[in-house]
Amino acid sequence: MSTEIQEMPEQGEIVLATVTKVMDHGAYVTLDEYGGIQGFLHISEIAPGWIRSVSRFVRDGEKKVLLVKKVNSQRGDIDLSLKQVSKDQKKQKLKEVKKFEKGKTILQNVKEKAKLTDEEIEKLEDSIYSKFDSVYDAFIEIGRNGIESVKELKIAKKTVTVIEEICSKIKLPSVEIRGIMEITSEKSDGVEIIKKILLDILKKDSTIDITYLGAPKYRLSITSENFKSAEKSLKPIIEEIQTNIEKKKGSFKFTREESKKTRDN
Repeated sequence: MSTEIQEMPEQGEIVLATVTKVMDHGAYVTLDEYGGIQGFLHISEIAPGWIRSVSRFVRDGEKKVLLVKKVNSQRGDIDLSLKQVSKDQKKQKLKEVKKFEKGKTILQNVKEKAKLTDEEIEKLEDSIYSKFDSVYDAFIEIGRNGIESVKELKIAKKTVTVIEEICSKIKLPSVEIRGIMEITSEKSDGVEIIKKILLDILKKDSTIDITYLGAPKYRLSITSENFKSAEKSLKPIIEEIQTNIEKKKGSFKFTREESKKTRDN
């Protein structure tokens, strides 16, 4: 009779846990990504300074992002810390968990629509992880660049059709960068000159949007898959508008506004 060995987290790892029992000296939690094995969060690792009440910081049923401080695999003890987790670590972990959950849902959808067996869906998942960090990343790649972008995964034909259908409905993550353009022209037909220059820009690229805010201000926004590619697109657009306006003896000024994610990625 074989005994299955329970996988344990590594020291220094950031994990997602569910609080199961709050006590005066700390709280017991279960690790969501490790089959619900138990860990302990001591009161001294909950928050800086003196803590009068543990329940002010952690409550039964709450999800917490924790740092694995110490692991004793022989005894099965896992000591955790809440206070040593930075805001960035927490944000990154929650993002990873969200992507994992989305990937799980997509795979289940593929399994049902393509009528795959447990073995077939497991094989597909293993194949995806051989190239991508997450299932969700793989489907975003297909959504953006087509099934040909993952042809080395050698996905079965019956599955390809289903995946393409699912990917066509996924809202791709995107970001938006924007700024205010102040454009003036002293010419008698200045309004028409500005209008034509801006319309010519809009025709060139569907990711660009220009909104009239009231003379002399216009909002320019660019939507792209990430901030790097958006920034790369912005510079030549600004330069082209400025050059064309100044050629017509007009003036141009651009002021950046705060960038934002338009969809979660």
